[in-house]
Amino acid sequence: DETHHLAKKDAPSGTAVTLANSILEEVERYRSWQLVTGEHPADNVLPVTAHREGNVPGIHQVAWRSEEDDIIITHSAHSRRGFALGAVKAALWLPQNPGIYDFRDIAMTI
Repeated sequence: DETHHLAKKDAPSGTAVTLANSILEEVERYRSWQLVTGEHPADNVLPVTAHREGNVPGIHQVAWRSEEDDIIITHSAHSRRGFALGAVKAALWLPQNPGIYDFRDIAMTI
């Protein structure tokens, strides 16, 4: 589940896609992920929801649910400053490290 400001154009966000793909790598029962706008997908498809409201910088939640309980991990950005700092650090790092990278590659080095 992810929530961002009304001006954000992509849905789901890149962070939500990265989280979904990371879950797919680790959880065998899921074959793919799907952006949910109505009905929930099949049992072997990881549901991803995207909300756009107000001036929310970014909230991402990963939830594991069972009949007995829920475990929810939430990241709430208080401003867009952290996203900007990460982009600047990546831009400074890339000239010394030419190539094609996933942001995980860059994040581990900056």
